[in-house]
Amino acid sequence: MNGLLSVIIPAYNEQEMIPKAAATIAEILEQAEISYELLFVNDGSRDLSWQCIEEAADQNPSIRGLNFSRNFGKESAMFAGLSEAVGDCVVVIDCDLQHPPGKIVEMYRLWQEGYEVVEGVKSSRGKESPVHTFAASCFYKLIGSAAGFDMSRASDFKLLDRKAVNVLLNMKEKNAFFRALSSWVGFKTTEVPFEVQEREAGESKWSVKALTRYAISNITSFSAAPMQIVTFLGVVMLIVSVVLGAISIGQKICGVALGGFTTVIIIQLFTGSIIMISLGIIGYYIAKIYDEVKGRPRYIIASTCGSKPLDKDKMTVDK
Repeated sequence: MNGLLSVIIPAYNEQEMIPKAAATIAEILEQAEISYELLFVNDGSRDLSWQCIEEAADQNPSIRGLNFSRNFGKESAMFAGLSEAVGDCVVVIDCDLQHPPGKIVEMYRLWQEGYEVVEGVKSSRGKESPVHTFAASCFYKLIGSAAGFDMSRASDFKLLDRKAVNVLLNMKEKNAFFRALSSWVGFKTTEVPFEVQEREAGESKWSVKALTRYAISNITSFSAAPMQIVTFLGVVMLIVSVVLGAISIGQKICGVALGGFTTVIIIQLFTGSIIMISLGIIGYYIAKIYDEVKGRPRYIIASTCGSKPLDKDKMTVDK
């Protein structure tokens, strides 16, 4: 089975890596004699990323670009790419090439064998701080528990058959978590292990603050697990209340006076903290519901470059 491969490449302030990514991926696919299109999605970059994408599209007719009106986030960029891609199968890969482009060919061959979802799983996370590794482990354990499948080595680097892409596009969620949803949809799935490569140019866009926001947003958009924290805290308060109540009744029966003031203040502070945490969690979910109800678009495309393939069945690789 042969077919057109669409490669989606989200980019945010990647002017140094876009020419490298375009040339490297195109060369690998042409050598493998795979019909392809490269679809760069400029996520509101503040540097010359869009100009670099336009130049790449001028040099290679198999390259297209989407330019967002502002920064909407990587999830929106990936879904915009899925919506605009015309391939029989689609690969999502990072522009910094930390996902090894050579693995795309292996994924495509597995798709030709009949697999509909080919997951790129990390055999090594590369150079990360212990804090980052621990935080990522906790995050994926929580998501994995909610989803019912292992996401400890999950990544955005994967191949999806057109059927899986259409299912994802039919989901109306505005705050979608691509990495989890693409696994959740099912279909015939296999894995391709890879080692995270070191970035050749530019700097990582993921600060601790950005990663924390990303984790909270995706956990709440994909899972209701944080809502269970409210129930857990309520059970804790019930247990504390029963224990303190039993102590108070025992002391009353024994005629022992209870000091009282310090205990009351501590209980009030403890109770108030739990109530505020619970209200914060509930409020965050209400805000998510509000975002969904407003029905605003997930992204806005300001401009495009390159030409969409008119007849993908007739597309051939230039040799």
